[in-house]
Amino acid sequence: MQDVNIEDLKNIIALDGLADEHLQWILEHSEYREYADGDIIAKYGEPAEVMWISLVGTIVFYMYVNGRQVYYFTFENNNVTGGVGGLLPYSRMKTYPGYSYALGDVKLLRIHKKHFAELELLNPDFIQRLISYMTERAKAFATTKLQHEKVDALGNLAAGIAHELNNPAAAIRGISDELSKRLNLNYQFTETLLECNMTAQHIQKIRELVSQKEIGKQQNTKLATLQRMENEDELAEWLEQNGVTQREAAETFSEYEFSIEELEAIRNDLGPMAFKQMIPWLENLVSSQKIITDLAHASDRISNLVGSIASHVHMDRTNELQPTDIHQDIENTLTLLGFKLREKNIEVVRKFCDELPLVPAFIGELNQVWTNLIDNAIFALGQHGILTIETSKDDRNVIVRIIDNGVGISPEIKSRIFDPFFTTKKVGEGTGIGLDIVNRIVKRHNGDIKVDSAPGKTSFTVCIPIVQKPA
Repeated sequence: MQDVNIEDLKNIIALDGLADEHLQWILEHSEYREYADGDIIAKYGEPAEVMWISLVGTIVFYMYVNGRQVYYFTFENNNVTGGVGGLLPYSRMKTYPGYSYALGDVKLLRIHKKHFAELELLNPDFIQRLISYMTERAKAFATTKLQHEKVDALGNLAAGIAHELNNPAAAIRGISDELSKRLNLNYQFTETLLECNMTAQHIQKIRELVSQKEIGKQQNTKLATLQRMENEDELAEWLEQNGVTQREAAETFSEYEFSIEELEAIRNDLGPMAFKQMIPWLENLVSSQKIITDLAHASDRISNLVGSIASHVHMDRTNELQPTDIHQDIENTLTLLGFKLREKNIEVVRKFCDELPLVPAFIGELNQVWTNLIDNAIFALGQHGILTIETSKDDRNVIVRIIDNGVGISPEIKSRIFDPFFTTKKVGEGTGIGLDIVNRIVKRHNGDIKVDSAPGKTSFTVCIPIVQKPA
């Protein structure tokens, strides 16, 4: 060993105040190691068997997460780590969960775990000090893990929302192109109509008929596919008999439920030749109107999604309780998680209570509860699963039950699901907040959360008071 003496050890914060004979014992039961900048000090998966004491330098630790190294912690001779690391007494670590690297030149003393029992007999207070450093290290690791999970979860949610926005945005682009083409065709068809000597009265009658069809399309139940195809074939045959060979006209008129009798009335009014020239114009008119309706729906979809995001994160949040509509909050959450529901073709069953009262809440926080519980249910469900959301009320509470028909929670972990940082998901698969924080949010609202689970049915029940007691 290089000439390391008791005075060197007195500079280590974790060893501060130890008797000289105890420091001498450490020197006699440890081995000395030097590392250059970038050297691996501990490797993922190797047995964790030694505690190290940092004489010189800094060590950075990267957790191994799903095939990649993620920065977690820095070990230095400071009040946070005390200058000690590796396997500490009473640690349950069996193998290293990541990689430790030297940052600059590093000099360590390494004590094998076989000496821990003797060290405890020598100085029990020092062991307790090491345990406190280990506890603080565990807290720091857990906090960093939570932060990484939140970032990954936020990234996944953002990607899903981007996908949700991209669908109507792409539809709007396609609609714009089609509408531009239709408007250009309108010039051509209008010229043809003028050559047929159509009058304003003729156009007024057609306009009234088209308006009736638009209203009927909004109010009537959509025809079954087979019925619509039969109507389309009948219209195509009739139009062809009258000199109109474009199948597109039959498709459009069938969708808007034009009847042969109505088209015959137009033909009799205009005459056979003018009717033949008018049909492409009428088809273009009706299709353009349909395109504009589709454009409005796509725009509404974007507006609704943006509104759901704003409401969900509660952009106007304050530090005070505010009344909130639980049903609307849940609908917003379902909108934001819609991409996950569709990926698994999950059926959402709503059993909402009539006249559910508003409840006072920290709205942004309470929305995290619905997000986490619904996301967990989606995670537990397979393809074509069923997610049921029930709401009810009693004299004091609003009650929300989120139920899935997945495999259930195994008895071995059921008692731990509300423990801090406990999860069965990989990083990025969850919402990043965990059921421990869900429980704390519910408790902050003076509410209660319970879970019942069996194969085929897992139910989380949340009770939130209708009236909050003054703080």
